[in-house]
Amino acid sequence: MRRFLLIYIMMGVLAGVGGGNVLHAQVPVTPQQVDANGRDQYGNQVDPTMMPQNLDSTNVEVKGLPPKLYMWRIKNLLGEREIVPADTLHHQFQNSGLTEGMNGHYNYLGNMGAPRQSRIFVERQSNTPTLFLQPLNSFYTEPMDFLFTNSNVPYTNITYYKTGSNKVTGEEWFKSYFSVNANKRLAFGFDINYLYARGYYQNQNAAYFDAKVFASYIGNRYQMQAIYSSTYMKFNENGGIEKDEYITNPEEASQEGRKFESINIPTNLTQSANRNQDFYLYLTHRYNVGFYREVPKSKAGTPDKTAGTSKRRSEMPKPKEKPRLTSSDSLPTTLTTDSLTIALNDSVPHILNDSLPQARPQVAANDTAKVDMEEEYVPVTSFIHTFQVERARHSFNSADTIYTHNVNTQNPLPNVHDSTLYVGIKNTIGISLLEGFNKYAKAGITAFASYNIGKYTLMGLNDLPSTTYNESQLYVGGELAKRHGHTLHYHAIGQVGLAGNAIGEFEVRGDVDLNFRLWKDTVSFIARGEVSNKLAPFYMRHYHSRNLSWDNDLGKEFRSHIEGELKIERWRTRLRAAVDNIKNYTYFNAQALPTQKSGSVQVLSACLNQDFKLGILHLDNEVIWQKSGDQTVLPLPSLSLYHNLYLKFKMAKKVLSLELGGDVRYFSKYKAPAYEPSIQQFTLQNPEAPVQLGGYPIVSVYANLHLKRTRFYLMMYHINNGSGNANSFLVPHYPINPRILKFGLSWNFYD
Repeated sequence: MRRFLLIYIMMGVLAGVGGGNVLHAQVPVTPQQVDANGRDQYGNQVDPTMMPQNLDSTNVEVKGLPPKLYMWRIKNLLGEREIVPADTLHHQFQNSGLTEGMNGHYNYLGNMGAPRQSRIFVERQSNTPTLFLQPLNSFYTEPMDFLFTNSNVPYTNITYYKTGSNKVTGEEWFKSYFSVNANKRLAFGFDINYLYARGYYQNQNAAYFDAKVFASYIGNRYQMQAIYSSTYMKFNENGGIEKDEYITNPEEASQEGRKFESINIPTNLTQSANRNQDFYLYLTHRYNVGFYREVPKSKAGTPDKTAGTSKRRSEMPKPKEKPRLTSSDSLPTTLTTDSLTIALNDSVPHILNDSLPQARPQVAANDTAKVDMEEEYVPVTSFIHTFQVERARHSFNSADTIYTHNVNTQNPLPNVHDSTLYVGIKNTIGISLLEGFNKYAKAGITAFASYNIGKYTLMGLNDLPSTTYNESQLYVGGELAKRHGHTLHYHAIGQVGLAGNAIGEFEVRGDVDLNFRLWKDTVSFIARGEVSNKLAPFYMRHYHSRNLSWDNDLGKEFRSHIEGELKIERWRTRLRAAVDNIKNYTYFNAQALPTQKSGSVQVLSACLNQDFKLGILHLDNEVIWQKSGDQTVLPLPSLSLYHNLYLKFKMAKKVLSLELGGDVRYFSKYKAPAYEPSIQQFTLQNPEAPVQLGGYPIVSVYANLHLKRTRFYLMMYHINNGSGNANSFLVPHYPINPRILKFGLSWNFYD
């Protein structure tokens, strides 16, 4: 009897942790409950093995409901949640570990996790205080990009990427993610990433480590999301290869007609490295004030995924109120002794005490509890607070005495030990009148204030002590949003600087989407816009190092962005067009020094995604066109293409899903930005020796498989290595990896 009580207690605990699981247990019966015909008190035939004298402790089986989870990320500084698809789809999984991105939009140095920059202008991130971390965004994750999880069972994901099998040149990336719910509201977990890429060219290896601990609480009244993050990234700098001919014309470049392997090609730098260490603690939370109201049963309990508010009244019973048994909590109409289904949730806690079979409630067949109305909690006002503290250190060390890249100095100094430190604190408080608490509240409105403090420590010049700069910004702003409904949604948020370095700054951005039926299809039209007037980032105004230093008085950069998008799901069509205008555009020139363009520069862009399907044959296409108003200061390729041709089908009784195919990435020729190792930034090319990149396709073939909870792929990357003009560069003098085999595995666990 003690063992049976223990089983029921464990079932109750699992139900609470799993967020309302329904458990199936084989329940023993006593001889007194069985009549002469072998039936129990409910008229069900009793399995003889369930009699206590025949019961085997190994015959107890506990099963859970299928796993249910959803993920979200933080949308803005007010802590609004944006629900995103869970990372369980297998389509294009073979591209998920590529530094150049899913569709190959990024220029990068060739190695896994290397610094990168998008060729697509609208995708480039705006500058942040941690300027040195921007090129490393394939690995480094900011709070707005992190994924939180809520699930009814513990969720674990293990992902592993491997390039090549050689211990000298191979690349590996291990990712682990774990999330568990203590109850329906409280979840916590960790996210650990480790990347070690040796590199297929000399002096290119990278070693990254990132660890995050996170927690979330999504309740009716209180909501919270928090992250503790620590990241360390070290990578060697080789300055590119000495001569591009080692790749484009190896017979002439090598001695005596000998062809060099990639690992033996000479590079410009041999003893240089960059290090980045970043720590941040992020917290956003809010408290909702509202009321209870009665609604039809069918509408209660629906989670507001946008606001993150669960409206189920049963999750927050009033004090001393007896829980009610609703129709969703009704017992099964047929009770059996060998498979009894017990609903364990907040609505029927009294069942937890019915541990013995004779104590089960007497429920006749076809008898269910019926409730027409149910109460839900309606939030009216939210009090919001967001807090972040960050510490970022960047350093560059080099013993190389000769610079053959972009640094334009008469006598570059050897034995460089450059470093800088940023410490920042950000606080935002706000109050929001929420959408939908009555029929007149068609939209939500928020007012907020934000205060930021930043401390920057730079090296002293001419052997002087280090220099410290303190900057602060005070902003006030507001938000207007309509997130409910199916047809029309809109969102606008803006802020203006009032004090400190923020005086004269402002930023307004917004979007609106209209969804309507067209014949048998759903059509979505989305419009986005942004206007901002901001001071250039600190490190573009001030920076001190052994070979590169500046203290600039830069003007504010004015930007405007207008974008429209049309999506037709049934046609598999997505069309996007955008116009950007930048005044006082800030960039790094050919001497790796920050400068501003007087006047304005415009960028026009359009993107078409069109997918086709014929049986098991699929063809996915992306065509991007761009036009820069000044290719000298803002070089962009006019055309970028991605095409993916594959067969998609299922095998093994439709349990195993396969995608077999190949894809190609291509962009037109242009003077792609160069890379400067000493400041870890992309710059304009040296005008005395410019090179044009592009006009070279990168072709890969792959097998992508999905078996239940497991995804894995095999890819032969860059199979056309050395063909055509062999101009396999994405950054001047930095060739991409040669033909190589890639492997990836992702395994989800729900227990």
